Order: sequence, then structure tokens, then C-alpha cells
Amino acid sequence: MSLQRLHRTSVLILALALAVPASAQSRDGLLASTGTLLGEVRNSVGITQMGASVLLYDRYDNLIRRALSTEDGKFAFTGLNPESYTLRVTLASFFPAIRRITVMAGSESLLRVSLAAVLSSIDISPGAPNRATLMSDEWKWVLRSSQSTRPVLRFAPVSPPTKDSATLFADTTGVVHLSGGDSNLFSNGMQQNMGTAFAVETSVAGGTKVRVSGNLGYGAEGGLPSAGLRTSYSRERQGVAGPQISLTVRQAYFPSAIGANGQNAPMLRTASLSSIDCIEILDGLRLEFGSSLDSVMLYGRMTYISPFARATYNLGNGGMMRVAFSSGFAPTDLITRQAEGQSDLNADLAALAQAPRLSRRDDSAAVERTKNYEVSYQVVDGTRRFTATAFREVVANAAFLMSGDIALAGAANLLPDLNTRGTVYNAGNYQRTGFSAALSESITDRIEVAVEGGQAGALVADKAARSPLRGNIHTSPRPWVAARIQASMPLTGTRLGASYGWTDFRALMPMHQSLTGRTLQQVGWNFSGRQPLPGMRRGMRMEIIAELRNLLAQGYLNLNAPDGRKAVLTNTPRQVRGGVSFIF
Repeated sequence: MSLQRLHRTSVLILALALAVPASAQSRDGLLASTGTLLGEVRNSVGITQMGASVLLYDRYDNLIRRALSTEDGKFAFTGLNPESYTLRVTLASFFPAIRRITVMAGSESLLRVSLAAVLSSIDISPGAPNRATLMSDEWKWVLRSSQSTRPVLRFAPVSPPTKDSATLFADTTGVVHLSGGDSNLFSNGMQQNMGTAFAVETSVAGGTKVRVSGNLGYGAEGGLPSAGLRTSYSRERQGVAGPQISLTVRQAYFPSAIGANGQNAPMLRTASLSSIDCIEILDGLRLEFGSSLDSVMLYGRMTYISPFARATYNLGNGGMMRVAFSSGFAPTDLITRQAEGQSDLNADLAALAQAPRLSRRDDSAAVERTKNYEVSYQVVDGTRRFTATAFREVVANAAFLMSGDIALAGAANLLPDLNTRGTVYNAGNYQRTGFSAALSESITDRIEVAVEGGQAGALVADKAARSPLRGNIHTSPRPWVAARIQASMPLTGTRLGASYGWTDFRALMPMHQSLTGRTLQQVGWNFSGRQPLPGMRRGMRMEIIAELRNLLAQGYLNLNAPDGRKAVLTNTPRQVRGGVSFIF
């Protein structure tokens, strides 16, 4: 080797060694594997906005970071793992800005958030050159000019892909839940889960999303198979959810009918076609509306149409007001759509879990149907949120779990429960009104507390039961109070939640499914926990999930017969359930 050639080789090795900053090297000599998001919040005329709430969610609705914009409207999230995230920026008197962002290893992205009264947006601009870059532009030109390296190293600009070469399917994500334990169709506190749930989402041609989700398992009594499938098609408008059409089908085999001596086990089949859309009527006034066409086959065929609507008016610094209405089945598309930061995958799984509430009345199948009128007012002051709600509810064919001496109700009014060894009883019709006030506050980035209280109609029973049994049940107003705390651990990533709900435990307080916001109305002591586990490979992670509901077994309604026989009604039985989730 000549002296001149040896000199050029030494210069090249030295150049490559100096091009890698020490701060970008790990113990193994690898480049930085995390990314950074830098942002600036302005209004539509370019004025920086201070105090904007910036929430960063992973693609499975878990809130991982929270920040407030500074005096010059800036915020930053550092040390982010390579993944797809959802950024949500909110500020009083402005429409929220939402966008999905992909963070690459060693990347630095600059986000320009423009808040407006109607259409807010988040634009991504190229960030500054990353310090962890293997080779700076100056060194690229040094190597280009070297005669010894010109044939080997060549830095040519990469042309962006054309529309024809773009991938048809992109941003494909999925989740699989494996769980076991108690599960109940009539518990609003815990979603129905047959044992194995999955969901897959992909983007088609950019702005269209297609999701497929399912729930599979076997009944708790008899091991009979059950299954549910849901397919959703939706589009986005300026980063805000647009029109969505969903088709949901279910099939389940009940245990033997009550009083049938093990014969003629009934089979349930349901199909639901639903749609939801939203429009901006005026500046700050938004209307969400839709309907579902439901067909239920159990001891015959039943078909229903269930419309729903919700209007949201942004009062600026004065808060936000919502008015909602639904008739028929619970509007699952509207309820899951309102969950702040919730991913589309978990929203579809939650909608799939909300099966029709079925019972049996005079030896015929009956479906619980509800007319719900609700109004709420919400105001946000920094990390503190206050909400006031009032509702009017009319329920037909109310379905609750019955235990004890079920013969008091008669076999013609009882139906086996799908997921437990319990029995469902048709308690007839009732109507009630209620109101509540809630206050929640984020003490730190990792601790949030909330308290809510109010009054609503509860079901009470006469001292001596008479026939028919449902004639003994009527409504009476009862107060209730609930408190909740949620926390996440900084090192392990553990997320814990605990709540307790108090009311007159001699009465049965039905859960009200709020159409305008989240509610804490849960009876007894409840606990939930999530523990992330190391991923099996890049792009996949695991979580252990545990849920415990009404551990003190409170809120049961006693029914007493003159001859001393007793039965109990409840809609929140004690439940323990756990499982593991695979997220990719």
C-alpha cells in the first residue's frame, strides 16, 4: 500500500469516527433510538397561544404525555419510542386539533398547530438536523470530493414516490385480547368479553379507514360457542372523524331454557347496520347524528330502528354545552365516539361488547329499549374540569340479573345469562330523572382525581311480594356519590385506577349511559390495573390487564315473598376478570 493511499484511508476513518457524536452513542455504540416532537401553537391569525392543553396518546388510547404550551406557544415531547401517536391540542373557544403522527428513531419533527373556531389543523415541518445523524452534510461533500471514495459512496437525492406507486394499504395496526373470569352482558362497568377479542385497522388510499374486530368464546354454562364480528368503514375530514358505517353481527347459543328440562336450547342471532356523521351548522355549533337498524332473532324475529343525535355548542371561555337524544338501543357509535383520545380499535371493541339487553316476558323474547334526553354543561380551567348533567330516561323491558329463589318470577319470565351462571329477569317498564355534578383535576402528569355526585331514580320494592313480581318494583329518587383516582408509575409504566360509589344500597341504582360525557356512576368498590410487558419483537408489545367490579357486593334489591322466600335483583354483580393484550 502506497503512503498516499494509506493517508487517504486514515482520513476517511477519522472522518467517520468524528461524524458520530458521543451523545448519540449507547453503551453498545448504537445510534439514539428515540424521537422528538417540537410544537408551536398559534391561532388562525398567527398569534401564539399560551396554556393550550397538549395530550399525546399512543395508538391504543393510552395517555402517555401531557403538556401546556408556554408563553411563546411552544411545547416539546422528547425520548419517544418509534411508534404511531395521536396528538390532541385543546384550548377554550377553539375547536380541538387532532392528528396522527409517526415518530421514527433519531427523528425530530416540528409541529405547527393552528387553532380556529371551526377547523383547527396540525402541520408537520422538517425539523433541524438531528445530532445523532451518522453523517452531516459537510462530511458528505468531503467524501464526494475524494477521488478514492467517489466510486464507492454516492449520495443521490431520492425522488418522492408517485401516486401510482403508493401503497394501497398503510398504517396497519392491531390488538388481540385474551381474558378469563366473570363477564356479564348487563354490567355497564365491565364490557362483555367472551374470552378472545381482536381488532385490525388499516388505511386505504390515504383518507379511508377500514376496521375489522371480533369477539369469540364459549358460554360459562355448558361451554356453548358464541361469536361477534364488526366491520367499520370511515373517513376523516381535516383530522376530525367523518362519516362512519358499521355492520355488526352476533351469534350465541343460550343454555337450556328455564323450565325446559335441558331441551330446546334457544339460539340468539343479531345484526346491526349503523351510521354516524357530523356537520358544522354554525361557528362553534356541531351536530352529530345517526341511526341503527337492528334485527334480533330469539323466539321469533324483532326489527327496530334506533335514531340518535347530539349537538355541541362551544361557548369559548364560557365552556361548552351539549344536548343529546337517543331512542331504542343504546347508541354505541355515539357513546364510543365521545371518548377523549380513545383509539378507533378500542372504540370498535367497546361497540362490539355492547350487545342488546335481552330478557323473557310471558314466554316471549323482549329487548330493552330506552328513550334518553340529556343536557350537560362543561367548563375547563387549566387542568381542572367541571361538568353538570341532567337527564330524563324512559325504559321498556328493563333487564336485570336475578339470584336466590328465582321461582318467584316464574319460568316464563326468566332467561339464562350468556356469560355467567345467572338468570335474567324482565323487571318491566320504568321512567326516571336525574342530575349530577362532577369535578376532575390532574394533580400531576401522572395522577388524576375526580369526584361526582347527584340524584337519580332508583328501583325499590314493596315489603311483601305479590304476583306478578314486577308489580312490586317502582322508582324512588336516591342520592349518590362517587370518587375515582387514576395514576401511572414513571419507571414500570403501571397504570392503576380505583373508585368507590355510594348510594342507598337497599335500592337498585341502574347505570345511566351518558350521551354527553363520561360518568363515575358506579356502585361499590372498583379497581383496574394495566402492566406493560417487554415486547416480543420490534413493533409489538404486551399488557397484563386486571379488572375488579363491586367487590363488596353492594347495591342489590331484595324481593321478599309472604312465605319467606327471597330473591335478589342486581345490575352490578361482583366480578373479577383478567387477561393479556398483544398490541402491534
